[in-house]
Amino acid sequence: MNLVIFGPPGAGKGTQSKLIAKKYKLYQLSTGELLRGEISNKTALGNKISKIINDGELVSDEIVSSIIEKFISNKIYKRKLIFDGYPRNLNQAKNLDELLKQNDQKVDLALKLSVSLETIKKRILERKTQEQRADDSEDIAIKRFETYEKSTRPILDYYKQSNLLKVVNGEASIAEISDEISGIIEAI
Repeated sequence: MNLVIFGPPGAGKGTQSKLIAKKYKLYQLSTGELLRGEISNKTALGNKISKIINDGELVSDEIVSSIIEKFISNKIYKRKLIFDGYPRNLNQAKNLDELLKQNDQKVDLALKLSVSLETIKKRILERKTQEQRADDSEDIAIKRFETYEKSTRPILDYYKQSNLLKVVNGEASIAEISDEISGIIEAI
C-alpha cells in the first residue's frame, strides 16, 4: 500500500507516519529529510539543492521528483511507501500518480490530519519548552498554517475526487489518531 499524509505544520504528520511505517512495515518518505540527506552527503544534486535553498528559493518539482523516483522504481519499496510532505501542489500530485503508474503502482490512500490553528499554536508553544526549533514562533506558525491550507486545498480536492481522501481528527491524542488511522488502513 502507498499512502500520502497531509496536515499543517505541527499536526503530527511525522509522528503518525513513523507509527504507520512501523506497524505496517512501510517506508516513510519525507521529502525534507531526502533533500537534507542529499545536502549532507554533498552529492552534485545536494550542492545544487543547497544553493537553491541558500538563495531563498524553493526546490523545483523536477528535482523533488527525481529524488522520489529513485524510491518508487526500487522494488524494495514497491507498494510500501508513505509520502510525508509530498505532494505539495497539484502538479506534484499528478506527477506522483504518473511516476507510480510507470512502476505499476498507485496511491491507495490519502490521509488528512485535520487540526485547528488554535491547536497548532498550543502545540508549538508546548514544543518550545522541550525541543526548540527555529520555526517555532506563533507568527511563523500562523503564516505556515495559512499557506498550507491555501496550497493543499487543490491537492485534497484531487484525492477527494478519486475517493482516496480520508480525514482524521488531528485534535485527538497520538494514540487515538493512530487507532483511527489503523482502522482506515485495515478497512481498505
